[in-house]
Amino acid sequence: MTDPALGRQRRATAIGFIAVLMWALLALFTAATGQVPPLQLAAMTFGIAFFLALGKWLLRGEDILMHLRHPPLVWGVGVGGLFGYHFFYFLALRNAPAVEASLIAYLWPLLIVVFSALLPGERLRWWHLAGALTGLAGAAVLILAGAGLSAPMQLMPGHFAAMACALIWSGYSILSRRLGNVPTDAVGGFCGATALLSLLAHLVFESTVWPNDSLQWLAVAGLGLGPVGLAFFCWDFGVKHGHIQALGASSYAAPLLSTLILILFGFAAATWAVAAACLLITGGAVLASIDLLRPGRS
Repeated sequence: MTDPALGRQRRATAIGFIAVLMWALLALFTAATGQVPPLQLAAMTFGIAFFLALGKWLLRGEDILMHLRHPPLVWGVGVGGLFGYHFFYFLALRNAPAVEASLIAYLWPLLIVVFSALLPGERLRWWHLAGALTGLAGAAVLILAGAGLSAPMQLMPGHFAAMACALIWSGYSILSRRLGNVPTDAVGGFCGATALLSLLAHLVFESTVWPNDSLQWLAVAGLGLGPVGLAFFCWDFGVKHGHIQALGASSYAAPLLSTLILILFGFAAATWAVAAACLLITGGAVLASIDLLRPGRS
């Protein structure tokens, strides 16, 4: 008979993985938005996510202020995670080769697994770490084969911004676990604040470029509904109530699934690197999930 607590953990982990599936659509939807600058796009899509949450609260007759009334620490973690990650990611791409920035930024799933050892009641075992490292190897194969590493590699400001990305998102995920009593609805407020900050940053650093056809507007809406909307609510619930090591390692599926989607739509070609990455990332996720698959293992 399945332990009810284990069943709840499995369901929460599955909900968290929905976020990874949605993030796999990020590259396709972003490419379809045309020349919209990244900070403007963040403002638009996080704004959509906020208004979706607001609509849900209004339809259900809920107290909106209740969902926005949180201690400064909660707001700092939430907005710092969502806005901080995206701001530094765009900064990294502007100030370092995209391949190198992507590889460094994608240390966050590994860091989630490592930092999980700091959480109460969590134990970092060898299979958690091995699974995350295997997933990282798969992501590296995929990214390096796709664009090639610049040579020689020289430290640039963008590399430090990419490391900030990895630290911010892993820190946000771990601290969200520590703030497990904060309802997931709080993410709606975080999205609203992130949209506002992104708008201010856009006005300072970018020139406004609006989508120029219905397909680009649909891509913006798709981002706000999924990868930059519902995904963050699913991730919040997953890291708070699911198996955080398994979620961290399985997050390396995002670049793989993104590549597979691009192949499906004719934007990329199937290669040996994709096959190798598939084996490594899938194997790593399974390895890191031993606790869920074999609950009796210690």
